[in-house]
Amino acid sequence: MKTLPHVVVVGGGISGLAAAWYLTQGPNGPRATVTLLESSERFGGKLALQSFGGLSLDTGAEALLAARPEAVGLCKELGLETVPAATTQASIYSRGRLRAIPRGLLTGVPTDLRKLAASGILSLPGLLRIPLDHVLPRTVLHGDVSVGDYVSTRLGGEVTQRLVEPMLGGVYAGRAETLSLQMTVPALYRAATQRRSAIESAASVLSDGRKTMGPRKGPIFVGLEGGVGTLPGALVSALRDRGVVLNASCDVQQVRSRGHHWDVVAGDGRGRYETHTADAVLFATPAPVTGALLESLNRSAADELLGIEYADVAVVTLGYPAHEARHLRGSGFLVPPVEGRTVKGVTYSSLKWNWVGRQARTHADDGLFILRASVGRAGDPLVAQSSDAELVRFAADDLAEMIGLPRRPAIESVTRWSQGLPQYAVGHRTRVADVREWLLNTPGLAVCGAAYEGVGVAACIGSAQAAVSTVLQQLAERREWAHG
Repeated sequence: MKTLPHVVVVGGGISGLAAAWYLTQGPNGPRATVTLLESSERFGGKLALQSFGGLSLDTGAEALLAARPEAVGLCKELGLETVPAATTQASIYSRGRLRAIPRGLLTGVPTDLRKLAASGILSLPGLLRIPLDHVLPRTVLHGDVSVGDYVSTRLGGEVTQRLVEPMLGGVYAGRAETLSLQMTVPALYRAATQRRSAIESAASVLSDGRKTMGPRKGPIFVGLEGGVGTLPGALVSALRDRGVVLNASCDVQQVRSRGHHWDVVAGDGRGRYETHTADAVLFATPAPVTGALLESLNRSAADELLGIEYADVAVVTLGYPAHEARHLRGSGFLVPPVEGRTVKGVTYSSLKWNWVGRQARTHADDGLFILRASVGRAGDPLVAQSSDAELVRFAADDLAEMIGLPRRPAIESVTRWSQGLPQYAVGHRTRVADVREWLLNTPGLAVCGAAYEGVGVAACIGSAQAAVSTVLQQLAERREWAHG
């Protein structure tokens, strides 16, 4: 009977849990025995549920990208049913009021100027600047550039400030002036290397997508009944059924090389340590943590990972008496930094997800209206320096002034993600490629997570799949070499 290799997964967020799952999924049964080590008290990372006035709500991501197969596919394998959003009509708060996001945008780059003009998001001078894109000399891209540099050069600063910034901020908590075009909008980067006009480049990307996929069936984003935070629990249960060892409150202190094996030393925070011997180690931890663990094993890869910066972010969940919010419509709105507000995005959870709305209507006599406000941007000390009460007050004041809600919500909660979102700076794709290249010098080690190819749940799962393929291929090659 063939002995399965032992793989230690470091990190029990969605990336680590997904990696453990795919290590147990083979055509003829498990492909490895797996031990997963998580430093915190719970599994799931930023995917979690909270009790909010007796209701169960997401604290982290609440939607899955259905346009990619990884997250929806994993949910299907686990027997979890995805649900569409009840509404996806979002707005941008610009120039003093909410304005519907027009069709034809690619991460804020417009392709239909009539719809953009009708939205009122931009001023007349901002609109008049855009057509210069068709006559300006071509912007030659010899390598990666920031999204802000490219868009402002082609279309003017107002497009960057009022369209691109809020969309990038909502996903990455970053700033257009520093975020990589090659990483955050790769299809636009490729098109821009072949065309002069940014408008034509964006239009070609949207057109190619329609040609490739045909008429899209179903929503672009989906959720889970009961919240995306139910996904980790389902994974943990399924992994335990497959014999995976899952250890929480288990902080990995060191990884040491021992011949063709690895010793993973982990502590329980009470002075007790245990060494796990593995044939391979898969790191599903934030880049700084992975970098620190790799310093003695692969200094070049470690240095690249330690250079990745992160943004502190927080989610402020607020509940208002339902009658105070009857004037609100749609799924929520984004806020450009130029507006000078604390909140950068707001989701009307009660309207966006039917399962939330049903829960909220049963709360008290009048029911609740629940929304989530996202705060925190790269380089901004606001989240780190403010108390929970201050973050609630800042968010509630913004909402009172922007959309007419009471200044004091009926119920509130703050979830902080310190160093929560990696920043894809200019040159990030090259950095990631270099990390993977350097790791070839230490076969049996692989990395996955939000720091590499994308911050969404689907991207993290895809990253885990790639890391599993890498270590299994390396282990297979080692076995073939050992047996001649």
